[in-house]
Amino acid sequence: MVQETLPKLKVPVDSTKGAVNVEGVSMIFSDRGQTNQVLDSVNFQIKPGELACLLGPSGCGKSTLLNIIAGFIRPTSGYVMVDQQQVTKPGADRGFVFQQYSLLPWKTTFQNVELGLKIKGIPKAERQDMVGEYLNLVGLAKYRNAYPSQLSGGMKQRASIVRALINSPSVLLMDEPFAALDAQTRHMMQALLLNVWETLKTTIVFVTHDIEEAVFLADRIFVMGVQPGRIKAELEVSLPRPRHLDDVMTSEFTQTSRQVFNLIREETLKSMEH
Repeated sequence: MVQETLPKLKVPVDSTKGAVNVEGVSMIFSDRGQTNQVLDSVNFQIKPGELACLLGPSGCGKSTLLNIIAGFIRPTSGYVMVDQQQVTKPGADRGFVFQQYSLLPWKTTFQNVELGLKIKGIPKAERQDMVGEYLNLVGLAKYRNAYPSQLSGGMKQRASIVRALINSPSVLLMDEPFAALDAQTRHMMQALLLNVWETLKTTIVFVTHDIEEAVFLADRIFVMGVQPGRIKAELEVSLPRPRHLDDVMTSEFTQTSRQVFNLIREETLKSMEH
């Protein structure tokens, strides 16, 4: 399924776009007089073209943080900037891939992927060329006329990823997109994502609770603490690129994973106290 060298897209890549600044973001939810602080003064920066992972146990607020970057919710305090523009609502500069496949069941793979381009008013011939290229990029060209019910979980998620990417967002936000897949498919999807990212150079912010997934994918890992959510540590992943599935067997990979495991262990124990 995963090609070692993917076809190169004709889409121009803007390597200056995709800077993310999260400044002093706190989030307090209130419900029937009860308040719950989910995030506390979160600060970090992601450079254009970087693949960054937000890693932490359930309940550390990583999905809430991703939703704030997406503009789906407003923080209680602090702000997010994408390319020097403050985020106040969802925008075309940020693509989002959800954990659950969000394809429209009555549309084919091709129709699902072209939807954003159609809304933008891109001419039909241009849409067909672009969608064809992107489907080819992720090995879905022969499933262009299939409906979501005819696709496997991995295929649905590949379609969801290219549907987000075809609109040329500066930043792609991914909320545990491979969590529902079996282990083998998940590894193949991780390798595919890296291949696509190396072609397009889109900034990616990837949420996961899986240590090995974060180490395999990321340039940098932001380890989140719980009660309330905050950045506990920031770790550069120095494994060389391009990365391949065999790299998980190397001593460098094991060493980095152990380092991350030690950082996250006490936070996982804390999250289980509730």
